Amino acid sequence: MAAAAASVASQAQAVLRARLCDPGFVHSGLRSSPDTNYSKLKYLVASSVSEACNNSVLLLGPRGCGKAAAVDMVLEDLKKEHPDAISVIRLNGMLHSDDNCATKEIARQLCLEHQLSFSKMASSDDNTEFIIDMLRECGLAHKTVLFILEEFDLFAQGKQRLLYSLLDAMQTLTSQAVVIGVSCRLDADQLLEKRVRSRFSHRKLLFVPSSLEDTERLVEHLLILAKDSGLPAKYITDYNSRLTTIFSDKKFKGILNTLMDADATTSNILRFLFRAVSYMDMESGFLSMESFLKALSSMQRQPKMDSLQDLSILELYILVCMHRLEDKEQSSYNFTSIMKEYRSIQDAYKTSDKYATNVCFRAFEHLLDRELISFGDNRGRNQALEYRPVKLLISSRELAQSLKLNTTCPAVLQKLFDRERYM
Repeated sequence: MAAAAASVASQAQAVLRARLCDPGFVHSGLRSSPDTNYSKLKYLVASSVSEACNNSVLLLGPRGCGKAAAVDMVLEDLKKEHPDAISVIRLNGMLHSDDNCATKEIARQLCLEHQLSFSKMASSDDNTEFIIDMLRECGLAHKTVLFILEEFDLFAQGKQRLLYSLLDAMQTLTSQAVVIGVSCRLDADQLLEKRVRSRFSHRKLLFVPSSLEDTERLVEHLLILAKDSGLPAKYITDYNSRLTTIFSDKKFKGILNTLMDADATTSNILRFLFRAVSYMDMESGFLSMESFLKALSSMQRQPKMDSLQDLSILELYILVCMHRLEDKEQSSYNFTSIMKEYRSIQDAYKTSDKYATNVCFRAFEHLLDRELISFGDNRGRNQALEYRPVKLLISSRELAQSLKLNTTCPAVLQKLFDRERYM
């Protein structure tokens, strides 16, 4: 029975992971509303194709807000509706911001698209002339060329010859093209030179992070199983019932709020849900509140906390001693001061955790290497390490949490950290 439940849970995990990794399914809800940026972009490009006119548009917004997904969905739909009427050229400012490199790449993709031979030896002027000729020929054949310029702001650096050449070629009656610029800079259009700006259509679509209500609808869309998911009907009913209960819980809404306070983009929500699915309880076969809490905790994890979790007892002693010195408002201290504090603790509590000075110094150096502590300033570089002032690079909260998580941490250390008085 347990094996059968685990098998069904594994199948459900596979279904949910496939959904989360499929941009088409993730953003499929955009197709149903006429007010989404997807619908506006599709109308703009579709009208350019059907009416044989030129257009340009910028998609602006933070990374992870669905700009590239909207473009891909529009292209997918248009290729189905107009299979022989569009040709797609993709450039990325990270790779093709150099004008010569960009014109060469456009010429290469045009040759590939139209089954022509591409000459690697062609000059930049030859490639530019070829691009203009191809735009004219495509226009005469009623074929629209779509230029997708990702990281558009990087193309707007330098002399902007590529942008000028493309937009200038689109001013002719015979050309038929659409330029779609994608950028995370909201002022990308302000980077354009006057001669380029005058040829740009000034259409902009702004992508913003989702609201809490939109995020809740997205989570429900992604995690609720449909009846045709290929899983047992009883399991689907029980799974959806439990998930609906979780969604209505204030604790879950608090988790979403915490997540969105840090990063409300769609890509971050997807990472969170993928982790939650990975933490699914395989014994019961269902997602639980614990699954979402673990996913949130794993996304909030700090590198310093990872370093703190596997420290030795001696290293924890040194950190607690430094914290106590700072708590005593000692403005400057060094390894020698730390050792005095450490010895006073050993004398007061008579613990078995007593180490030689050279061993303590190696632990001290290890903390420096891990960047949990650092030297107070750059002065005194010629001094011996044990006499140079040092400071903590972790907060009181982080140190307290590491003491609680470390299973080998002596009880006396926790007491010391809580500022218990000792003789």
